Amino acid sequence: MSRRLSAPVLATGLALGLTSGFGLTTPSVAQAMDLTELTDAERAQFRAEVRSYLMDNPEVIMEAVDQLQRREAEAQAEADHSLVSDNQEAIFNDGYSWVGGNPEGDITLVEFLDYRCGYCKKAHEEVAKLLETDGNIRLIVKEFPILGEQSMLASRFAVATKQVSGDDSYRALNDALMAFNGDITMESLRRLAKTFGLDFDAIAAKMDSEAVTREITETRELAQRLRISGTPTFVMQGEMLRGYLPYDQMRDLVDEKRG
Repeated sequence: MSRRLSAPVLATGLALGLTSGFGLTTPSVAQAMDLTELTDAERAQFRAEVRSYLMDNPEVIMEAVDQLQRREAEAQAEADHSLVSDNQEAIFNDGYSWVGGNPEGDITLVEFLDYRCGYCKKAHEEVAKLLETDGNIRLIVKEFPILGEQSMLASRFAVATKQVSGDDSYRALNDALMAFNGDITMESLRRLAKTFGLDFDAIAAKMDSEAVTREITETRELAQRLRISGTPTFVMQGEMLRGYLPYDQMRDLVDEKRG
């Protein structure tokens, strides 16, 4: 995502990086950090030098923005790595999240998802393809309903299905909910349950239980600690991946992790 820089920030950055081009001494650069300390004549000269340089070298602006974005990305990656390290047990071994793919796989991929999220639906197909073509990836699904009441209803039903009917039923329902495009209501969930031969009444009775609430609440608290505010969000080994990733990019990351 591009980022616009204000004139004072840009001017300061140029002053620091292009001192020799402007013919300023080190004390002058220090003063340029606070333009209020310059005289009117000095300020006008400084601005004229900046404008003249940029008009002659407009590519400098994009170079500066690119450099800033690289530094911010590096800082974000470092912060995310620390967050993952501090929360490893809750991320990879919480004892309740559904585990699919190859449970003994050498790469663990964790996904925070919402059934009403369009990009989660798109990512679902990419993840399924990755699991099918690789065969050595452990997938952990975190129910993270953040897009309203229908999202919460779907997640409660999915978690209750896992607790009542087991992992295979959860997997089938998870796939169905990701492919579902209508309104999520108790009646639409009843129809889905019937499709898979599930005991709808038993699952519905479990939806508001303490056990279901605890799973969703603990995952939400984990997401808050990891500073996750959107879906899908992935964790691959020790790296946080925020947002949708196409299959090819996930494939490359897996290869990179294996070295």
